[in-house]
Amino acid sequence: MLDSNTNRPPLPPEIARRRTFAIISHPDAGKTTLTEKFLLFGGAIQMAGQVRAKGEARRTRSDFMAMEKDRGISVSASAMSFDFASKDKNFRFNLVDTPGHSDFSEDTYRTLTAVDAAVMVIDGAKGVESQTQKLFEVCRMRDLPILTFCNKMDRESRDVFEIIDEIQENLAIDVTPASWPIGIGRDFIGCYDILRDRLELMDRADRNRVAESIEINGLDDPKLAEHVPANLLEKLREDLEMVRELLPPLDPELMAEGSLTPIWFGSAINSFGVKELMEGIAQFGPEPQIQSAEPRQILPEEDKVSGFVFKVQANMDPKHRDRVAFVRLASGHFHRGMKMTHVRTKKPMAISNPVMFLASDRELAEEAWAGDIIGIPNHGQLRIGDTLTEGEALRVTGIPSFAPELLQVVRAGDPLKAKHLEKALMQFAEEGAAKVFKPSIGSGFVVGVVGQLQFEVLASRIELEYGLPVRFEASQFTSARWVNGDKQAVDKFTENNKQHIAHDHDGDIVYLTRLQWDIDRVERDYPDVRLTATKEMMV
Repeated sequence: MLDSNTNRPPLPPEIARRRTFAIISHPDAGKTTLTEKFLLFGGAIQMAGQVRAKGEARRTRSDFMAMEKDRGISVSASAMSFDFASKDKNFRFNLVDTPGHSDFSEDTYRTLTAVDAAVMVIDGAKGVESQTQKLFEVCRMRDLPILTFCNKMDRESRDVFEIIDEIQENLAIDVTPASWPIGIGRDFIGCYDILRDRLELMDRADRNRVAESIEINGLDDPKLAEHVPANLLEKLREDLEMVRELLPPLDPELMAEGSLTPIWFGSAINSFGVKELMEGIAQFGPEPQIQSAEPRQILPEEDKVSGFVFKVQANMDPKHRDRVAFVRLASGHFHRGMKMTHVRTKKPMAISNPVMFLASDRELAEEAWAGDIIGIPNHGQLRIGDTLTEGEALRVTGIPSFAPELLQVVRAGDPLKAKHLEKALMQFAEEGAAKVFKPSIGSGFVVGVVGQLQFEVLASRIELEYGLPVRFEASQFTSARWVNGDKQAVDKFTENNKQHIAHDHDGDIVYLTRLQWDIDRVERDYPDVRLTATKEMMV
């Protein structure tokens, strides 16, 4: 997110009401349940289903790939758009549900290039976990504002001040409570809404019901004693006294800079604290922001439409073998049927059937505005990092591709199906689901991923979507680096190291290696050649 010019006029109302955000968390912190309740309170669904509930009717809406449903984890970022009525204003929420499993961090990283803020979900019993910390660092690199939700307060949880201290210490960000829990675990009855001076009481009997809200006139209001047991009320007053002394107030400017996070407490499974968090996103979440690009930045209020592809998902509908590019609109007012320029190929592209998403359900998008995420069905023309404009040669920057951490060789069960396998692998490479390298010497492919689970996902999808059983085997190589430098130096290097050279699906040269020593040797023997662990997907 870039710093906006304070002299700019206010955004058009349709753009100003957009809130585009991602949810980040460690696996099992309750992210998918929270997503579900957002959809419920946004009126997008009638019934919330749990992640591991039985029966088709109760599948959680944002986990749509077969393996996600089987395992109850999110392995693919899906985008959902819905309206949220907050007091006197109607907001449009564009929520991107990022993969919660640690093996899918690159997909998550790219997703965070397409949002203006992030909601960080923390398990009240576990505090800040490793994956949360990694994802937070990505948000920090992008200066994304963070709103925090401390979940599972109805279960045995850690001391609230301890959780806040841990966030401040581990993530180096100031924390300001927007609400405060009353009781913990079995004693948890609700929260005190600090921002609005309200008592919010949880209904354990109905998990989909909005909490009872009671207006309070300060902590000495006798109404409090009617609803809160004496021991919990005394602790609440003591805690909030300490909060006022020790923790900063909510400053929207500091939050926008990413140096302060407001925290709400609740229980997503009981629908508690969710509506307050949504109100917080509406009130404090940023409007669509300026987009970094070359040769100039893109302002959301520009008349001309522009957008960029941050994700490609193939076979969302296995019956139609389709491919959908997820596009974040960076500027303008888009209409179905518009002719856009595909900047990489310089070719015009009529966007005839754009879609909006509710997980795997989609509907035709007649129009969309800056900040929205639309899907463009295509046959492989659109890749991650592509920019679409109304003619200007702009290229959105900052969408990275990372070197994989695990490499394996892939083989088809039937050797005669090698061409089918190549087609499947190229599709997954273009999706960003894996890195696929074709070695200069020999046949076959080396596949690179971030974590072991991705090999299982790939094998499962290749069999399901292409009817092709495959097996992954150990590779002689353990890491990959992209090769950069002037052409003469690179040509000499590749000629002398043929047994290590491969090409990725874009045709870029890659150096496959077994040891860190090999990389050190290249840097020593070929000073004009650079080996990099990332490449920017700016095309």
